[in-house]
Amino acid sequence: MIFVTVGTQLPFPRLIGHMIEWAKTHEERVVLQTGDASKPLGCEAYRSLSSEQFSTFIERARVVVSHAGIGSIIAAKSVDRPIILVPRHARLGEHRNDHQLATAAAFEGQTGLRVAWEVSEISSLLDQTIEPPVSERNPRYDRLVHRIKSFVAA
Repeated sequence: MIFVTVGTQLPFPRLIGHMIEWAKTHEERVVLQTGDASKPLGCEAYRSLSSEQFSTFIERARVVVSHAGIGSIIAAKSVDRPIILVPRHARLGEHRNDHQLATAAAFEGQTGLRVAWEVSEISSLLDQTIEPPVSERNPRYDRLVHRIKSFVAA
């Protein structure tokens, strides 16, 4: 099963549209967390998910396809699921700024994580075997998590 998540803040039609088209030509189950009320044919779609539902889909997924959100990265890594990041682009009106491009660049190259800089790259990444993330963490990851926790606690 492929689990696709766009996070909790904004829909991501470019990502969802690509995954709907991908699902039409593949037999694998695709579960979408869309961020909007769309109900695409051929896919199981949810506007939002409870934390329990989200965790269940992450745990059952062969691979997670996600916006470049820290929460999704941490969730996939915590259950050893490979993840494909698709950063939103401010120039396309998908976010207020390009922080997701910076996030994707910071994580690119880590075991178990791939970046699709454009949605057209997702299909070939899904056709590959992506190894699970390694249990040992990169020191940059730990520093980032610490900074986020400090920010949230403030």
